[in-house]
Amino acid sequence: MFSQLKQLPADPILGLSIKFKADNNPNKIDLGAGIYKDAAGNTPVLDCVKVAEQFRVDNEASKAYLGSTGSPVFNTKMTDLILGDHKVITENRIRTVSTPGGTGALRVAGEFIKKCTPGATIWVSNPTWANHKGVFEAAGLIVKTYPYYDYENNCLDFEGMVNALKNIPQEDAVLLHACCHNPSGMDLNQEQWQAVAEVAKDVGFMPVVDMAYQGFGTDLDSDAYGLRLMADTVEQMIICSSCSKNFGLYRERIGACSIIGRSAEAADIINSVLLSVVRVAYSMPPAHGAAIVETILSSHELTTQWHGELKEMRDRINNMRQLLVDKLKENGVERDFSFITSQNGMFSFLGIDQAQVQRLQDEFSIYIVGSSRISLAGISTDNVDYLTQSIAKVL
Repeated sequence: MFSQLKQLPADPILGLSIKFKADNNPNKIDLGAGIYKDAAGNTPVLDCVKVAEQFRVDNEASKAYLGSTGSPVFNTKMTDLILGDHKVITENRIRTVSTPGGTGALRVAGEFIKKCTPGATIWVSNPTWANHKGVFEAAGLIVKTYPYYDYENNCLDFEGMVNALKNIPQEDAVLLHACCHNPSGMDLNQEQWQAVAEVAKDVGFMPVVDMAYQGFGTDLDSDAYGLRLMADTVEQMIICSSCSKNFGLYRERIGACSIIGRSAEAADIINSVLLSVVRVAYSMPPAHGAAIVETILSSHELTTQWHGELKEMRDRINNMRQLLVDKLKENGVERDFSFITSQNGMFSFLGIDQAQVQRLQDEFSIYIVGSSRISLAGISTDNVDYLTQSIAKVL
């Protein structure tokens, strides 16, 4: 059986990380990995997480399964975090299950859509997170794209986006990034969210909102504005959320898939289908990360501490955006990179070509995805001069 297998190419981003680790250049810089790094280049464990973990060690009494939905407390806390004081909660129209990370939430969403409509199509932005296409295709969906980013002008192609959404078939699904668009960093503003929500209502397609970076843009509530507005506007939608970035729980793999129905009765039916999807996929979700999150969100003191640590991460990334633009000017780069400061989250496109990206890697040990997407979290005051001087040379 195995003799028929052929070597597959490495994932572009994961393969980049492998090359970076093998590079002996002391000045090397990794701008490919989509994880938060502090000024020293480390991905720290948040202090509030350490407290919550110790609480779990001291108080956990069993390793028994929690059930296919996961922890009810975690699910409730996550629903409140993403939706706030929203009518779909008071009307009992939403059901949430714990998942193995945000990727697991997306896969559950894909499998759920397939249960509803076998052979369904889901539309994703062009560009989108590199793994979206693979996850949804593995779930049996057809993946198509709608315009989103204007590469020539380094801005949102909103007109192209809306025109495309107006022509999407009613039975299809549309993936939207709640905030901190990966990979462009270019988000919809409130007025644009209103327009997209109205199109979704008029056309009738199923919105699937991916919120992997809540709190990394402006703040927790502002980053959820579009998602909450969409829930105000349409009767049904799917939300995929992750605790990897905002809680720093990357390796714990904890996220959630939430689905809103037209009524409480419809939500119960949705839940039964959700559980059937989970049962044959991974049966029971991981518990450790969920316990950390629910411990933090159940404590006023720890929640306040988390808000402060989340703000530190957000502020550092935003400061690196401005510093990068300033240093590029300082090092004689005449091209206008000011668009970087108007974006949100960890990512942005530099807008350089693949040959220049390759030169940065080969000559300067600066690792960037071929599309020129960079992770701002990989920049620090210690490496920004070397980085911008190198970019100036390839330009």
